[in-house]
Amino acid sequence: MNKALRDSAATQNVSGQKAAGQKPVGKKVDWRRKMSDHVAYALLVYTGLQIFVTMGALKSGHSSILPYFALIVLVAAIIPACRMFEQRWDGLSDSDAANPELADRFKRDRLVLWLCALGLPFLLTGLFKVAYSFM
Repeated sequence: MNKALRDSAATQNVSGQKAAGQKPVGKKVDWRRKMSDHVAYALLVYTGLQIFVTMGALKSGHSSILPYFALIVLVAAIIPACRMFEQRWDGLSDSDAANPELADRFKRDRLVLWLCALGLPFLLTGLFKVAYSFM
């Protein structure tokens, strides 16, 4: 507690205002934590969309086990894939986890993650529907 108070006082000048250009203490970016949060939310969105899209395929009149199989396979397959993706960021050291130079890499990886989470349910269910039409 004393250290926090000292750090806070050190960042303020005599009039009590924060010194120009200084960020508040404790507000460092942690790319590991941010990516972990995005992976968790992307898994929730992906699973919800996959269930929604699969249920839509079931209501279209096909009485087959294929949509259920697609749901199980696609949800089970995405979890290890997202875990591998997250491990790329978990391996960062403490100093690298706060490195602002990784912002562009983080943005790229976040974009790929969300494109997959939002696009794969539709793409893969569409492929299963096409495969089913040839049966």
